[in-house]
Amino acid sequence: MIARIWRGLTPDSKSEEYLNYVTETGVKDCRATEGNRGVYVLRRISGGQAEFLFISLWESFDAIRKFAGPDIEKAVYYPKDNEFLLGLDPNVTHYEVMVGPR
Repeated sequence: MIARIWRGLTPDSKSEEYLNYVTETGVKDCRATEGNRGVYVLRRISGGQAEFLFISLWESFDAIRKFAGPDIEKAVYYPKDNEFLLGLDPNVTHYEVMVGPR
């Protein structure tokens, strides 16, 4: 299994609205893609900002391509992301999942 990890920052004041937005866009699209094995969205609020960690789990790199397109290292963004995010990191990181939850 492969974990695809993306990080993003929003102002704390927009974090609830962004959580709703990312749930209706990225989470929904990941879950609807064949080969997706789950999605976690983590949030940490500190210093007036909310850091989001989006972890999607995939059965293979081919499954990731179904979601992300041919360049799987490129982050997937949605039309309103600019309204929330303090920057748009162009890349994501992938890890092999060696141990998972029971």
